[in-house]
Amino acid sequence: MLERVQVIEIGQVLSAPYAATIFADLGADVIKVEKPELGDDARHMGAAFAQGDSLHFLDMNRNKASVTIDLKSAEGVEQLHDLLETADILIHNMRPGVVDTLGIDGPALCARHPRLIYCEISGFGNGGPMKKLPAFEPVAQAFSGILSINGNADGPPARLGVSVVDMGTAMWTVIGALSALHQREITGKGGIINTSLLETSLAWAGPHIAGYLNEGRVPQRLGTAHPHLVPYQTFDANDGSLLIAAGNDRLFERLCGALGTPEWKTDPRFKGNRARITSRVELIRLIAEKIATQPRQFWIKTLTESGVPCAPVNTIPEVLKEPQVEALGILQKVADTGVTLAGLPLSFNGQRPKIRKLGPRLGQDNATRIKKKTPVKS
Repeated sequence: MLERVQVIEIGQVLSAPYAATIFADLGADVIKVEKPELGDDARHMGAAFAQGDSLHFLDMNRNKASVTIDLKSAEGVEQLHDLLETADILIHNMRPGVVDTLGIDGPALCARHPRLIYCEISGFGNGGPMKKLPAFEPVAQAFSGILSINGNADGPPARLGVSVVDMGTAMWTVIGALSALHQREITGKGGIINTSLLETSLAWAGPHIAGYLNEGRVPQRLGTAHPHLVPYQTFDANDGSLLIAAGNDRLFERLCGALGTPEWKTDPRFKGNRARITSRVELIRLIAEKIATQPRQFWIKTLTESGVPCAPVNTIPEVLKEPQVEALGILQKVADTGVTLAGLPLSFNGQRPKIRKLGPRLGQDNATRIKKKTPVKS
């Protein structure tokens, strides 16, 4: 889809590398610029898997080339400029202020390369008193309030188990860059795209923020439950957990039929979602008692046949055995490696972008991608 687009990535760990990986999976020519000797810190995040690098790195940097450049040197900065002569997009998540010190900030690079789309990912945004501070996924979750609303009501705050902020920020970066590419077709000029972990976190928390600003509601931890829909949470069968999502009155009536409690349909305590919110504790107790009487698979079958959305609370090994996951073809074996990875969650005309190769060895493309300067004879 993007085979004529060239992307330069100066990325560490996740947000910038994942943004570049999305471009790489979509067919763009992505060159990963790494510091000499050590490279991206993610190479060492976890046990050595292949070629001495972690599996995390090999996954989050697939389909890319790698060059090593010392950006602290004048020669290294010029090598970057050489790459940018043909590049469409630059993506980085370097600590704020570092790019200014090196002379590779957005205004400087766009002045020299006016067609360049310069994407800068920061921790706290490009303005404000915290703009120069770094951030990682859990820092953003904690600062933004997301962490405070995740977890059980009677337990401590809990970090989301996947890096939704880092990966979400990567997605916003790609959306911004593709929008800027379209605009460049009209104007002939690139520009500067700013995203941050904090802004992504605030966007994900948007409904809760709106509830507090406009109705004074302070979000509370509800475990797997929903603040505005009941019943909409997990329950324990006698051999495992499942989630039931009766997201409207019609689905609740179907749930009543499936549970063998048709009288709940007309019970004033439960008639209408607002009544069920008020009677949440009592209703959840009654449903829990019913669910606990049978195995999980019994309820999955019964509820599905009744048209009630539900799902087993699968572990990762369990979900990978699900026929639906296999049918999607999102799990891809990388040729000649024996490694299986999850591909992009989208398809074009029924075809999912291919994972062509694992993350590159450090500096493996120096010889073909970095221009060699001819020494000046004295």
